[in-house]
Amino acid sequence: MNITDGKRWIFLLLMAVGLTIGLPLAELPKAESKSAPFSKLAPDLIQQVRSQRGGSRASVVVQFNKVPPPQIDALLTNYGATVKRRFSRLNARVMELPLNAVEALASRNEVRYISPDRQMTSCGHIENTTGTAAVRVQTSTELGGQTTNTAVFDGHGIGIAIVDSGIDVTHTAFKDQYGLSRVIVSRDFTGEDRTDDPYGHGTHVASIAAGNNQISNGLYTGIASNANLINLRILNSQGAGATSNLLAALDWILTYRATYDIRVVNMSVGTPAIDSYANDPLCQAVRLATDSGLVVVAAAGNNGKDVGGTRLYGQIHSPGNEPAAITVGAMNTFGTDERADDVVTSYSSRGPTRSFRTDENNVRHYDNLMKPDLMAPGNKIVGAASADNYLLTNHPELDANVSSNPRHRMMYLSGSSMATPIAAGTAALLLQANPNLTPSLVKMILMYTAQPLAGANTLEQGAGEINVEGAMRLAQAIRSDLVTSPVGVPLLTGSEPAQETTLNAQTFSWARGIILNHTYANGDELITRYQKVYGRGYILGDSVIESSSTQSIDAHKITASVLLGTNIVTSNGSLLGDGTVFLDLNFLLGDGLILSDGILGGDGILIGDGVLVGDGILVGDVALSAVTGDDTSSMR
Repeated sequence: MNITDGKRWIFLLLMAVGLTIGLPLAELPKAESKSAPFSKLAPDLIQQVRSQRGGSRASVVVQFNKVPPPQIDALLTNYGATVKRRFSRLNARVMELPLNAVEALASRNEVRYISPDRQMTSCGHIENTTGTAAVRVQTSTELGGQTTNTAVFDGHGIGIAIVDSGIDVTHTAFKDQYGLSRVIVSRDFTGEDRTDDPYGHGTHVASIAAGNNQISNGLYTGIASNANLINLRILNSQGAGATSNLLAALDWILTYRATYDIRVVNMSVGTPAIDSYANDPLCQAVRLATDSGLVVVAAAGNNGKDVGGTRLYGQIHSPGNEPAAITVGAMNTFGTDERADDVVTSYSSRGPTRSFRTDENNVRHYDNLMKPDLMAPGNKIVGAASADNYLLTNHPELDANVSSNPRHRMMYLSGSSMATPIAAGTAALLLQANPNLTPSLVKMILMYTAQPLAGANTLEQGAGEINVEGAMRLAQAIRSDLVTSPVGVPLLTGSEPAQETTLNAQTFSWARGIILNHTYANGDELITRYQKVYGRGYILGDSVIESSSTQSIDAHKITASVLLGTNIVTSNGSLLGDGTVFLDLNFLLGDGLILSDGILGGDGILIGDGVLVGDGILVGDVALSAVTGDDTSSMR
C-alpha cells in the first residue's frame, strides 16, 4: 500500500468496551441465557452502565426476540422500570430503568438487543433538472396521429408518509384542485399534542415531495404534486425528538398503511449509526416496513466534512445504514436546469457505513456497506415555509422572498433532508405508473437509471444522480404480473428501452447497475430478466454470496449473466463502475480501517475520516446557510 509522504493521519480513539457491568451478584434475577450480556448492549449504553452513579436511570429501547411474555413486566417492576411505549407491530418497548438493571435484563433469553432512546433533531427548479417535467403529462396516439389517451403522473392516489416535524396544512402548497388539503391524516408522537410545524423542517420536506403548482406559476412544484400526505410528527418545536418517536411512527404506519394507502415513507432525519443494522431498532423497523411492501427513503446525513473542511468517509446516518432503505445524498445543481455542472455537495455524508456489532471476544465487526444508494438535488432548495416557523424566524436570510402571503411563503433549506423527498416523490410516481412494483424493484429502477457524476466516487454518490425521466420510462416497461415468477423470465412487456436520457439538451447514459451491500452489479439482464430478489421480502443484496474475502452471484436469486464489480471507482461520468480505481471492493468485506485517502486496511480503526461513534444525538439532515454555491453550514 503506497501512502503519500507527509499525509496527515488522524487516529480516532475507539471506545473501550468492558466485559463486566451491572449489579452485585446477589441482586441479579435468574437469567435464562448464559451468553455474555454485553453483546446485546449498544456501545454507548455500555458506557453509561460502566460510568453509572448512584441511582442513575436511562431511557432505552428493548428489542425482544418475539412478543415479550407477561413475566417481563413483573421483572421490570421489581427493578423500578417504567414502560413508556409499547409497539403493536414491533417486538420492542421503550422503558426507563435503573442503569444497574440493564445487564440483568440483557442476560435474559427473551431480550434481543438494548440501545439508548437516543435524542434527535431534524436532519426550486427540481421539476426540470430531475426530469420530472419531461414525464408529467404523457399522451398516446394511434395511426393517423389521433390522440387516444392522456395520462398525468403526479402521484395521485399514492400516500407518502412524511415522518418529520409536522406539516402546516394551511399552506397553499398542499391544496388539491378543489382547495382541499391533501394532508389526509396527522398524528403527533412528540407529546406536545400538536401536528402543525412550528419548527419548519417537515413542511419544507413535504412540499419537495408533493407540493402543488399553485405558487409562482408552478415554479416550485414538488415531484409528486398530487399525492396524499400522511403527517407524522416526531420532532418537537425546537426540532428535537427521540428514537422512540420514530419507532412509534413506524409502528403506526405498519398498522394503518392500508387504511391510508401509504406506499412511501420519507425520513429526512438520522442519528449517528453506531449499532450494526442487524441490531439497530430503527433499521429493524425499516426492514419490517420494507418487507410489508413500503418503499422507505432515508437521508444519508450531512457529515461529509469536518469543521476544518477535511473530507470525511464513514458517516452515513441511521436508519440510512439499513440495506433495505433507499439512502439519498445531496448534490449541488448550482441553480441550473442542465446537469453538466452538478456535483456532490461537500457536506453530504459518504460511505461506507461504520455501524458495528461486538462479538463475545469484544471484537468489533463493521458493516461497511456501500452507501448512499443515489443522489438528488439538495442545495438551496426552495420549499414551503410553515407559519412563523423557528428556522425562518431565527434565520431570516432563508426567506426566498416569493410572497408576503403566509400561505404562499417559501424558504431555502439545504441538506440530504431536501434530497430525500425528491427520491420519495419519484417513488410515488413510479408506483402510480406501475402499482405492482415491489420496494426492491423501485430501488433497482432508481439506481439503474441514475446518472453517474464525473469526478465523484461510488462511496460519495452511489449509482449517481436521480433521473425521473428514465426511471418512469423503465417502470412503465416492467410487467405487472410478476408476483412469484422464477428467476430469468422476461421482466419487460416489450422491447428494452433506450438506456440513455436527454434532458435540457444534454444526453447522458444510465448507470446500468445497482448497489449491492458490499459491491455493485451491472448488466442488461437486471432489467430484461426477473430476479428473485425483486420479490417481496427480499433486498437486492440477497443476490450475493460472501465470505471474508470473496463475493459471488447467488444463481438461485439472480441470473448468472449479471456481473459483480471489483473496485470502487471515481466515475468518468459514464456507467456505474467505469472510471479510475479508488478502492478494492474486497476491503469492505473485512472489518477494515479507512485512511484519509479512502484506502481500507485491517485493524478496525477509522483513520482521518471523521467521528466513528457519535454523541447519540439524532441530527437533522438540513444545512441552514443560504450562501451562494455549496451550502456548507450544518445544524446540530
